[in-house]
Amino acid sequence: MYKRSGFLALATAGMVLCTAGLAPSVSQAAGAAPVRGDGKGSYAETNGLTAEDIRLINTLNEKALDLGRPDKTAGEGLPNATASLRPSAAAGGRVTPPAEPLDRMPDPYRAHGDRATTGISNYIRKWQQAYSHRDGQARQMTGQQREQLSYGCVGVTWVNSGPYPTNRLAFASFDEDKHKNALENTSPRPGETRAEFEGRIAKQSFDEAKGFNRARDVAAVMNKALENSHDENAYLNNLKAELTKKNDALAGEDSRSNFYAALRNTPSFWDSSGGDRDPSKMKAVIYSKHFWSGQDPWSPADKRKYGDPDAFRPDRATGLVDMSKDRNTSRSPAKPGEGYVNFDYGWFGDQKEANPDHTIWTHANHYHSPEGGMGPMQVYESKFRSWSAGYTDFDRGTYVITFIPKSWNTAPAKVKQGWP
Repeated sequence: MYKRSGFLALATAGMVLCTAGLAPSVSQAAGAAPVRGDGKGSYAETNGLTAEDIRLINTLNEKALDLGRPDKTAGEGLPNATASLRPSAAAGGRVTPPAEPLDRMPDPYRAHGDRATTGISNYIRKWQQAYSHRDGQARQMTGQQREQLSYGCVGVTWVNSGPYPTNRLAFASFDEDKHKNALENTSPRPGETRAEFEGRIAKQSFDEAKGFNRARDVAAVMNKALENSHDENAYLNNLKAELTKKNDALAGEDSRSNFYAALRNTPSFWDSSGGDRDPSKMKAVIYSKHFWSGQDPWSPADKRKYGDPDAFRPDRATGLVDMSKDRNTSRSPAKPGEGYVNFDYGWFGDQKEANPDHTIWTHANHYHSPEGGMGPMQVYESKFRSWSAGYTDFDRGTYVITFIPKSWNTAPAKVKQGWP
């Protein structure tokens, strides 16, 4: 991303620029300090974006979300990949990257600290070498998959998970005692309003590492239940038995809950070239979503600006987060000219690295617009600490379980950062 002049109009709708918030102007963004209490500022505090950027990002966001509706089959309604090779005003300059030869090896990523970066075409080459295998055979990324990938951070997760991310089975960790103690024994900082204080304390009471570990533990139980289960009833019985054996509160979830319905709601489970209705052919994997808590349009303005302390907290017993009220709405500006993006997705898969700090999360900066105002899409491979640090745009981080066929290699047990 490069800096440009231009003032940012007030953003009132959600925007899909991954890992990037919006600042009033380049001159203000370049010298801006991180927002108090967040530790890491927004991406746009060092990268200027214009009002036209916002309009195009928002248009593309709504298009992607519409394409991902649960009632649509995989790929239905996606623009023709060949036709999308040229920028268009309707797509905000987003284009589908060209095909890459299957036998072409990727170049090393550019490494900086806990993050390695590469262009979208090089990521396609790595994906074909390391993640494309189905039934043991490497495959060239299809036009439809390249189309999905071009949507940015959500595109990375989309192309690896198959179905568009639905976020139904999300987990997080919230320290109730830490939260209560901080509210009772600390006070707002100088100049900090009560709403800012309560939002900050709530954000600091979430533990992303524990939320991730909870999701990974549950996925492991699910994968054990999938073994030798050749119909859904067998899987559900095995799952409940495993959870009961572990005295896990999830065993008490209603049979109609998102938890027990997750497998049957996965399109690739029914696909004859995927799970073919056989649970033993599927595996549970993980991705992550960062977003803002103050999304209720009827809530006080301060909650939309500084966070809703009560929103999107996990169930104390199960760790499940009710995402039904996630409208993909961005944080409201606290001052005229401010604005923020609405979410960031990171793909994890099924890595076996025990230490969360050593795990690798694949995400991206924004949609692919090499000849448009946004510029080309960059793909990141970040260590967990870099991924979980988030931005001032977000105060919630969830870790989501979904299912993919075992024959897909998009979620290998080991990921080498910046490979080769």
